[in-house]
Amino acid sequence: MRLALIIPVRNAGAHLDCLLPALAAQSAQPDEWLALDSESADGSAERLRAAGARVVTVPRGDFNHGGTRGLGSRLTTAEALIYLTQDAIPADADCFRRLREALLADARVGVAYGRQLPHQGASLLAAHARDFNYPPLSRTKRLEDAARLGIKTCFSSDACAIYRREALLAAGGFPEDVIGTEDAYVAGKMLLSGWHVRYEAEARVRHSHDYSLLEEMRRYFDIGVFYGRERWIARHFGRAGGEGRRFVLSELAAARAAGQPWRQGEILLRAALKLAGYRLGQCERYLPISVKRRLSMFSGYWK
Repeated sequence: MRLALIIPVRNAGAHLDCLLPALAAQSAQPDEWLALDSESADGSAERLRAAGARVVTVPRGDFNHGGTRGLGSRLTTAEALIYLTQDAIPADADCFRRLREALLADARVGVAYGRQLPHQGASLLAAHARDFNYPPLSRTKRLEDAARLGIKTCFSSDACAIYRREALLAAGGFPEDVIGTEDAYVAGKMLLSGWHVRYEAEARVRHSHDYSLLEEMRRYFDIGVFYGRERWIARHFGRAGGEGRRFVLSELAAARAAGQPWRQGEILLRAALKLAGYRLGQCERYLPISVKRRLSMFSGYWK
């Protein structure tokens, strides 16, 4: 099975010192390597080209989380497409090999996504978010699991994921116009088309974010926009409310276990801001574009 590695890039210099050696060390090397560069101004494109990547420039104003990844699929020919973000650093030499093996082991798996570990020095809450969403045990998710797993059934992350080209095409490819969460969109379409979604815990990357309170709210505004527009996901897989409550309770427990009970107030404030952002996103059709730009983490989406 031939592999293509596709990485959207914008001013990745802060990550390339770790990323490039980790890519070079992979035991399963890609047959094609494509970097989609959004007009980086820090020399990222030149460094990636020197490392062996084919670099294609995507005008900054044209970048779209789904559309740009879809472009990457059309510019490559391999049977399996590994998508990585510039700040997701493979944790060992076998990350790509284990992703490929996840597809080879089961012909019905359309996408397999890897386990995300926190970066060194990540905060308690950033590290807990990774532990909550990326447990140590692998599993394969099927459409019939929706009754038990709910919205988690179509959870996936293309920060580190491999797509079977056949399944991606059968699901209609990446959406051309979404504000984000394109990975859950594709996973949901695959499940509805009869494919399976694999969580491969042995394929590991280091990838985490320490968001500020305002960034959390803006991030959840974008998530609310996505789910408000893609209502078919709730119809088939349920809503995120129950999972959100479970996550907040787990954060509170993690703060107590870490001997940091004073962080519980921060956790509740973050939860309130996330909910406010999400609800605003769900109602975005009533908001002027100028307000959406201020609320969104991806202000360039609102043209």
